[in-house]
Amino acid sequence: MINNFRILSAGLLLVLSAATWAALPAMVNDEELPSLAPLVERVSPAVVNIRVSQTVSTGGHFGDEAFRRFFGLPDMPGGEREVASAGSGVIVDAENGYILTNHHVVDQADQIQISTIDGEVFDAEVVGSDAATDIAVIKVDAKGLTDMPIGDSERVRVGDFVLAIGNPFGLGHTVTSGIVSALGRTGLNRNGYEDFIQTDASINPGNSGGALVNMRGELVGINSAIISQSGGNVGIGFAVPTEIASSIMRQILDYGEVRRGLLGVSIQTIDKEVAEALDATVDSGALIASIEPGSAAEEAGLRVDDIITEVNGEKISGAAELRNAIGLRGSGEEVSISYIRDGKTRKTTAVLGQQQVARSVGGDIHPGLAGAEFATSAEGGVEVTAVEPNSPAAQRGLRPGDIIMQVNRRPVRTLEQLTELARANSILFLLVQRGDRALMLQIR
Repeated sequence: MINNFRILSAGLLLVLSAATWAALPAMVNDEELPSLAPLVERVSPAVVNIRVSQTVSTGGHFGDEAFRRFFGLPDMPGGEREVASAGSGVIVDAENGYILTNHHVVDQADQIQISTIDGEVFDAEVVGSDAATDIAVIKVDAKGLTDMPIGDSERVRVGDFVLAIGNPFGLGHTVTSGIVSALGRTGLNRNGYEDFIQTDASINPGNSGGALVNMRGELVGINSAIISQSGGNVGIGFAVPTEIASSIMRQILDYGEVRRGLLGVSIQTIDKEVAEALDATVDSGALIASIEPGSAAEEAGLRVDDIITEVNGEKISGAAELRNAIGLRGSGEEVSISYIRDGKTRKTTAVLGQQQVARSVGGDIHPGLAGAEFATSAEGGVEVTAVEPNSPAAQRGLRPGDIIMQVNRRPVRTLEQLTELARANSILFLLVQRGDRALMLQIR
């Protein structure tokens, strides 16, 4: 079970046993053994090391003060300190200096520097970033860069050999190899958009944002995450496919932001139990529970109780698959939808609208929510997007990724509704969806 592991943001490292390679002779029957060196030499200059620094607050929290008093430690006034972290990136446009990396590598950075394989160092700035897919675009003003061609991740197959290049533990350029273990993996971030390439990677911190490369020397993934109990390799690592990374990059460069597609429906997963209760002819899919007036779904002729089974020919087995199928496409895109109505399969075409993502700081809504940030969720409800440690919101039990569904037994679907209800009440009872669980939190 994934929940039994700690999921760490890091890049992919694919490893063949060094001992195995060391035991191989240089030649067999006077013929040289195959080598990946020419491929590595061609693509490595496009991978950069990223150093990020940011200023964080220290001291001044209740928890810190209580800890010092309990152990008789001297008082330490609140202040700030600079922390540094390392990551990786891939140059995909040498002429304009555009680099793909992970959102979590550059999030809240005060200063970003990249270094190339030949040791040159350049200042970089964030062009745009998307937390939901963990993709960011940064830019440097530099000449003589080398970029990597972007491959088609849709052509990647389980069993394909791949290379991973990155900056593990800040050591610098490191190249490893392995195979693709699985495709279409989800479940690492229930509130994100996921379609990961899984690989038998030896993954370590610092490789985040690095390149997953096919044997043609093309970028097919941005190394992103691992599953591990200890932080080391257990042979399960993940990369964001270039199909997703390229789409996010195009939107950022074209619009300065991500304009995520919106169908305009609330949905429920159809399983065998629900199918039996509804006397449905299929036992998987996404049931439409409500439709927003004037939405893409309404314009396409969809109705409440329709069961969506395919989007652009891809099977939809539940709510998560539909969320990905729509949310990973840009607004204005046209999609083909197959659905069940009255026991018959039908098809329609929808032109996606645009998700409007409003954000708010908790302290502006209610004192007990200070330290948290909120945004309207695409599926209805209000998502907790960030929570400061030791803040009032954290002390009351809120966590990033929580979805607030009700306030004082009244449903909330938007940030505006949450704000209105919270400001009207001194004591809040929040019904929160956390993964597969629902819980009630009291906020004063």
